[in-house]
Amino acid sequence: MPSLISHLKKVAEQKPQATYYNVDMLKYQVSTNGLQSAPLNLAVSWRCEPTSTDLRIDYKYNGEAMSTPMALNNVQFLIPIDGGVSKLQAVLPPAVWNAEQQRILWKIPDISKKSENGGVGSLLARFQLTEGPSKPAPLAVQFTSEGSNLSGCDIELAGPGYRFSLVKKRFAAGKYLADN
Repeated sequence: MPSLISHLKKVAEQKPQATYYNVDMLKYQVSTNGLQSAPLNLAVSWRCEPTSTDLRIDYKYNGEAMSTPMALNNVQFLIPIDGGVSKLQAVLPPAVWNAEQQRILWKIPDISKKSENGGVGSLLARFQLTEGPSKPAPLAVQFTSEGSNLSGCDIELAGPGYRFSLVKKRFAAGKYLADN
């Protein structure tokens, strides 16, 4: 408690007009063990020809991986494509192609059981190439979630005179990769 009081005094001096202060009480890292503990299951399929590459990314929301199933927010799928992409066609849903960095980015605002198809979906793209075939590359995915965590960890104060006015639970994807 002396460390917490000291920290709160320092924050109060820096922001005297604030009516409350947020304090990170516990931060930790979780490594998952297989599909059942990952909040978003992924499968990547490539078909690489000399003049074209077809890419399919299948995803499935897994609420059972969380202590309380909550939506995954600001989900981004990013994957590099080599082979001299000359044209992008048949992209579903729409995505952003960065020609300079030779990578494609899909952004989905939220994925949950309440999403279309219960949080199951596919991302598709066909690339016309000038220097093919492409070589399959790892898919990187980022997302956040509020109101739950992956470990089931909880926190409480053990002592009189203090209380939490608010406990926020959230997690973010760190290194979340999928190979083919």
